[in-house]
Amino acid sequence: MARKIIIDTDPGQDDAVAILLALASPELDVLGVTAVAGNVPLELTAKNARIVCELAGRPDVKVFAGCDRPLARDLVTAEHVHGKTGLDGPVMADPTMPLQAEHGVDFIIETLRREPADSVTLCPLGPLTNIATAFERAPDVVSRVARIVLMGGAYFEVGNITPAAEFNIYVDPEAARVVFGSGVPLTVLPLDATHKALTTADRVAAFRDLGTEVGRMVAEWTDFFERFDKEKYGSAGAPLHDPCVIAWLLRPELFSGREINVEIEVDSPLTRGMTVADWWRVTDRPANALFIGDVDAGGFFDLLTERLARLG
Repeated sequence: MARKIIIDTDPGQDDAVAILLALASPELDVLGVTAVAGNVPLELTAKNARIVCELAGRPDVKVFAGCDRPLARDLVTAEHVHGKTGLDGPVMADPTMPLQAEHGVDFIIETLRREPADSVTLCPLGPLTNIATAFERAPDVVSRVARIVLMGGAYFEVGNITPAAEFNIYVDPEAARVVFGSGVPLTVLPLDATHKALTTADRVAAFRDLGTEVGRMVAEWTDFFERFDKEKYGSAGAPLHDPCVIAWLLRPELFSGREINVEIEVDSPLTRGMTVADWWRVTDRPANALFIGDVDAGGFFDLLTERLARLG
């Protein structure tokens, strides 16, 4: 039976690829997509999520707008990486499918109450504002979540928005603290893993060579946003962060990590948003997350290309 998931996202080119991977995979039943402010403001993330669903040929997928700002802070965005639309690169038409009237947080709460306990996996690809808000507004749903599989944080790779913090956690560290302290089983795909899933000329060519609109769009998205990481890191390509979440659900054997304690730094101006990961287990704090440290990049890109080929 297909695993039921809710994708919580702030697209973002790599978020877009993650959504496409999920919609191309029959092992997953995408119950809905909730947008959150992050890479770009909420109006754009809600629009971009619908563009991607239409690109996948799935205008039936319900898309909801969630929170437009972090729990306790002003919004920080990442247009410097993703462009002013969040999906800069190819020219794209506005979506025609509707945005659902219901708030994304209400959709998360109602879905978790309606579906059997331990049957829904939450897949946050951006700041954790929607998930934390749902947990604080409806504490009864926390124990009903099967697992949270999220992209965020870093340990060995430290920060990509500050010297200490990864973007998704930094944008709303208070929300991350709620989620990491919730007791829900967590799988964390940090920069330590995603920085090993690099696009290369051959891998981008494989997307383009699919000869489909999806393949062309994914190639053009990666062409656009990899320029930033190539310049920043001196790498051969850019990391496809968010599709690692969906790939872990499909092929967990491609990944390796440790069950460890991860705490979120909220107060320090120097390290706010840092994921303090006890990788070496030097404290007696109980493990609260499977923290992924490595990925088989070749296997990951093979899976991604094979699935994207299924989308006309």
